[in-house]
Amino acid sequence: MVAIAGGLATAVFWAASVLVSARASRFIGASSTVAAAMAIGLAIGLPIALAFAPQPDFGGDALLWMSLSGFGNVAGLLLTYAAYRIGAVGIISTIDSTEGAVAAVISVLAGEVLVPGSGVVLAVIAVGVVLAASAGGSEEGVPISRDRATRAATLAVISAACFALGLYGSAKAATVLPVAWAILPPRFVGVVFVAIPLLVLGRFRISRAALPYVLATGVAEVLGYWCFAFAARESIALASVLSSMFAPIAAVAAYVVFRERLSRRQVVGIALVVCGVAALGFLQA
Repeated sequence: MVAIAGGLATAVFWAASVLVSARASRFIGASSTVAAAMAIGLAIGLPIALAFAPQPDFGGDALLWMSLSGFGNVAGLLLTYAAYRIGAVGIISTIDSTEGAVAAVISVLAGEVLVPGSGVVLAVIAVGVVLAASAGGSEEGVPISRDRATRAATLAVISAACFALGLYGSAKAATVLPVAWAILPPRFVGVVFVAIPLLVLGRFRISRAALPYVLATGVAEVLGYWCFAFAARESIALASVLSSMFAPIAAVAAYVVFRERLSRRQVVGIALVVCGVAALGFLQA
């Protein structure tokens, strides 16, 4: 039950993060959005970790899982935020939502049991991704060209793979470290390898218009990872798949907020991904 509740709560927070980060990245760019959001997340998470778990044990494989979590997540965010600038949020979030399915496959390869029938469901999800990424669509009445849509989808596919590795690393880190520390690696990596270099080079950008979106992104990311870390302690595969339900939530919200219009083929693709992710979660449950 913890894995189900935590996975669904993660989906809600990540859907919120999708919407606000998409707006922020269009104001200040992908790198500055990642830098600011991760700095905010670190400012929130580090005092909590120091207060409730001041002496964590980083022995064994802890540093390996933390590194995988940190670099996988930050790479995924950089690619996703870049995709938001040129493509439809509903499509990009749908493709990114396959991170949970990929993370589930990784967990199976590492020894966790996934029930029979999951391979067929994963194939359905793959078909849905292809259909969802196969046309342009429009946003706020402005058509999105097929070339832009293809580039955005390519970035999203690569980012989904990065996110999957990050999810798996976060889940494994949560099994050997207090949750408060398990969620911090992406924040450390984002600050050290993105925020500080941007500041040193004078390339960090922020604006008054972007600030509230950046703040909301940082908070939503941290809350989402808290929920995911707790859920993954019970089942990595189930938590990964259910957390991916952020895609339909974000797609519906993008239709309202950004007035995105998708082709019939893209709607079918999104439906296949959503149904596939839901079916995989049901099978595993």
